[in-house]
Amino acid sequence: MNKVVKCHANYSYKFLIFVAIMKKIPNTYVIIAILIALCAVLTWLVPGGQYVSAPDGTLSYEEVSAVPQTWQVLSAIYDGFVKQAGIIIFILVVGGAFWLLNATGAVDAGIRRFISAIGQKDKVVLVALTLLFSLGGAVFGMSEEAIPFVGIVVPLVVSMGYDAIMGLLIVYVASNIGFSSAFLNPFTVGIAQGMAELPPFSGMGYRIFAWALLTGLLCVFVVLYARKTRKAPQEQAQVEEAKPLQPRQIAILCVLLLTVVALILGVTLWGWYMKEITALFLAMGILCGIIAGFPANRIADELVSGAKDILSAALVVGFASGIVIILQDGKIVDSILHAMQNSLNGTSEVTSLTAMYGIQAVINFLIPSATAKAAITIPIMAPFSDLVGVSRQAMVLAFQFGDGFTNMITPTSGVLMAALAMARVPYEKWVKWVWKGVGILLLIGLLLLVATLFLPLNGF
Repeated sequence: MNKVVKCHANYSYKFLIFVAIMKKIPNTYVIIAILIALCAVLTWLVPGGQYVSAPDGTLSYEEVSAVPQTWQVLSAIYDGFVKQAGIIIFILVVGGAFWLLNATGAVDAGIRRFISAIGQKDKVVLVALTLLFSLGGAVFGMSEEAIPFVGIVVPLVVSMGYDAIMGLLIVYVASNIGFSSAFLNPFTVGIAQGMAELPPFSGMGYRIFAWALLTGLLCVFVVLYARKTRKAPQEQAQVEEAKPLQPRQIAILCVLLLTVVALILGVTLWGWYMKEITALFLAMGILCGIIAGFPANRIADELVSGAKDILSAALVVGFASGIVIILQDGKIVDSILHAMQNSLNGTSEVTSLTAMYGIQAVINFLIPSATAKAAITIPIMAPFSDLVGVSRQAMVLAFQFGDGFTNMITPTSGVLMAALAMARVPYEKWVKWVWKGVGILLLIGLLLLVATLFLPLNGF
């Protein structure tokens, strides 16, 4: 009993320390406000400059007078919202649509039924679940949505004779692998490509290859880890059998599948952009609500609740755009790009792309939100990639890898900490277990990025 009390007190003490550390990390909006203020100060210190396009299309840099910014730090926020209005609307509508979809319970029931149907067929179960959750991360950005399934899958794998880390591996890590190499995730690929002025979900072929490679390697590791750690199954532990899917739930899952198919066809064959994709997801949400038997008021309420839930991410996009507005209005954004270009003069495209990748990975420890990071970094990285001869598509992929892989270790990630809490795995134990894997993933990501510089890839 005393050991239990001491153990509980020890974890409580460590949790309090973690909370104290987290309280010292500024809110995302505070970070953005500080960056806007710093950028305004820079307009008083950095010489102005701009790139001028010659008739033959070449760019030349010339110095101009800077325009110091003062009260514009406030108006820049308004201008930022105006500039990113399309993406903000996209985030709110898609967030509302997925909230409505989740409210029907069809996705949750489908995954539960899948888990129950495959039963305890050992490694087949583990690989199948790994593929399922990785696909969820790649297609619709499963992140926070994976947390409840940690609580479902961990008891399942423990009953099969594995440890809690195995549950985290096939749910949390798998969804993060999919999130990092996503090819249809509207919240990372869609937003980042929109800000980089790229066709939505372009370069999908190489992203699918990257996803298949990383997920395949993860499946191999899952099997090897299973062989190494399996103990005798716990006969007392029983996995609750899921109820058969109802006709309404099957119909809703079919609508989700058709939406994914329409999205692929729309962006690859019909030239769809943000407006059409937003309309598609809105139609999906409303149709799923109708099939679920929701009255009109319930459908409207769920859409609004979903928009409220993701409102913070949408606001971040508008606020963060104010950073670039200040730099542009102050006539120093090209000066900064020119200085970055000069610092990399004589270096290869590989070095430039590696630098972008490293910057994204480091920033993720301060700003774990992919949407916030995209809003802050993509508007700067996009023109910079043009100057150093790196495709914007490769730059977006560097953003994806740099953001996703380090999510699995950064203590500022609320999703990670929640998943660890659900699995009852201490953070320090997780870090000791996962840090080598994160390092390997970062290295593989770098190799996949470098390959885009030398291979004739569609969209790159």
